[in-house]
Amino acid sequence: MQGALTRGLLTLGVGLAASGLWPWPVAAQALSREEALAAVYGDAEVRAERVFLTPDQMQRVESRAGADPPSPLVARYVATENGQAVGRAYVDTHTVRTKRESLLISLDAQGRVLRIDVTAFLEPPEYLAPEAWLDQYRGHGLGDDLAVDRAIRPIAGATLTARAANSAVRRTLAIDEVLRGVGDGQ
Repeated sequence: MQGALTRGLLTLGVGLAASGLWPWPVAAQALSREEALAAVYGDAEVRAERVFLTPDQMQRVESRAGADPPSPLVARYVATENGQAVGRAYVDTHTVRTKRESLLISLDAQGRVLRIDVTAFLEPPEYLAPEAWLDQYRGHGLGDDLAVDRAIRPIAGATLTARAANSAVRRTLAIDEVLRGVGDGQ
């Protein structure tokens, strides 16, 4: 409920800012990371980790993702219940046009997208990806069809946002696969 209220207020604020009725610039922030993680993983224990990718891992991620290379420092959250991993979430901060966006991309235990939350968006509010657009990623893993104009519909008037978000999701899924050793015979 709190997440829905926060998103509703963000939508109202972004709409007012876009219409010129809001008196100051808005740096869109839908949910805090803690709120988003609680919304996805409920009562699971969530611990934050910093993972440093090796040059080999970075190369494998870039190759699998077909997107810009990742940062060697990865912010990851691991959710567990009764000692079993139920999912992982990753923070991907990237440039959309000229300003930054941070997405919290939450995955299930098998590495499929559960949810994407915008935790910071510094571009003009009219370029913010709608929640319904981000919901298209639910249930997807990394594959050739995970691309704008394939399994993912484009956003009219926000092509750069769509491309940046899609690259972030692909990069995150590739990082998760590499860290889990999927497809490496490990």
